[in-house]
Amino acid sequence: QVQLVESGGGTVQPGGSLRLSCVASGFTLDDYGVGWFRQAPGKEREAVSCISSTGENTWHATSVSGRFTISTNTAKDTVYLEMSSLRPEDTGLYTCSASQAYMCPKNPTRRYDYGGRGTQVTVSR
Repeated sequence: QVQLVESGGGTVQPGGSLRLSCVASGFTLDDYGVGWFRQAPGKEREAVSCISSTGENTWHATSVSGRFTISTNTAKDTVYLEMSSLRPEDTGLYTCSASQAYMCPKNPTRRYDYGGRGTQVTVSR
């Protein structure tokens, strides 16, 4: 089955850390840029970070810059999102999307080639 599968979410206290994984199943990420997005209840979906297929180009939203790091392991067809110094406003459903046409997919309203169902991140005391 061709899909993206996210994992690594959970509940953490403010200041904590999590590492999210986005794994490609049934295809390889060699030619795909990958973006991470999140959506909190009652809020619009927003782009968090993205990375090109080679890993040479990355982008992080201002709200997470310096706290989140995106990386890719092409041998495992996996993109990671390392999150530290988590805040309550980081709470949301985190999803990843893959695109061949867009080097660093970060438009939250565009539909890309593949997308996962997401992993929930909750930051709370």
